[in-house]
Amino acid sequence: MKQKLDLPLPSVNALRKLGQDISEARRRRRITVALMAERAGISPITVKQIELGNPATSIGGYAAVLFTLGMTDRLRDIADIRHDLTGQRLAEESLPKRIYHKRKRTKNGQE
Repeated sequence: MKQKLDLPLPSVNALRKLGQDISEARRRRRITVALMAERAGISPITVKQIELGNPATSIGGYAAVLFTLGMTDRLRDIADIRHDLTGQRLAEESLPKRIYHKRKRTKNGQE
């Protein structure tokens, strides 16, 4: 028995929008669900689940569909650190205020 995912509403909405965008991109290209499934190497049911934004569908299915649509670059940028403003701010906060270099000493103890 599959366990139901309990995702936050913003995540559910983002997956639904992704599914709708994929569906529209497929239809603009005049690709049937059956042809999309064949090209992506997944079942037609999985294509429909992706287009519905089902969170239980594997990310591999989403990747295959995006590749078939020629949209793999969008997948590559999902968690790109250049767009992670919170992570960048946290990293900046933890930067040291000063950087000290260890001084090298000679054999007789002088600097």
